[in-house]
Amino acid sequence: MFEDLLAKEIIMPVLIVFFSVLSYMILTRIIKRALRLKIQRIDIRKQKALVGLISAVLRVFIILVALMMILDVYGIDTKSLVTSLGVASLVIGLALQDLIKDFIVGFTVLLEDQFSVGDVVTVNGFTGTVIATGLKTTRLKAFSGEVKIISNRSIIEITNHSLEIAKATIDINVEKDSDISKVKELLEKICADLSAELSLIEKAECVGVESIGNIGIQFRIIITTKFSDRASLSRIFRERIKESLDKENIQIAYPQLVAPNG
Repeated sequence: MFEDLLAKEIIMPVLIVFFSVLSYMILTRIIKRALRLKIQRIDIRKQKALVGLISAVLRVFIILVALMMILDVYGIDTKSLVTSLGVASLVIGLALQDLIKDFIVGFTVLLEDQFSVGDVVTVNGFTGTVIATGLKTTRLKAFSGEVKIISNRSIIEITNHSLEIAKATIDINVEKDSDISKVKELLEKICADLSAELSLIEKAECVGVESIGNIGIQFRIIITTKFSDRASLSRIFRERIKESLDKENIQIAYPQLVAPNG
């Protein structure tokens, strides 16, 4: 009698706890290894956040299962308890549904590496640099300086410009009497020099004369780079072009204003 009681009320709960802890350790290790293979492109901080979140959910699930098994050993009706917990969970879920949606979307963004801190993205029509990502909100900083805090559940459309290769075009207008060969040779040298200095994705190219019109002769340079670098690189090229044209006494063409007669 005593031995049966010992086996039922002491040994069984201990075994349940032991195997629950063992199961948690084994499953956690498997999850870490699987996620490491899946999300190796994501930085260490995000990997830890994902592993921590999954481990927490797994821990709660194993504790609940172990608790139900232990209560069942002591003869407590777990069916009615499960029903009560189900109703309570439903009420809590309805109250926290927005927060749960935030966590689900945030988890998906992290898992799929849709964007990272430093990327230039467009989310729901707002374009900016990602300055913080989390399981609840995402923060974007626009080029003009304002910071937009977006609830993850409201993220519908994402365009990650940092993953794209973009082309920037720079048009230079010189006076009609300029030496075309000399201007083209100068622009080609600028393209070669800056391509080496700036380590561009592809060498910048001077495609030559684009048009001849009222604003002189127009030359075009094409730069292949990341979307986020287009503006800064275009400024660097324009500065170098202006300096070089001035040194060679090549005049930049400007629109001519004609005063009305009389």
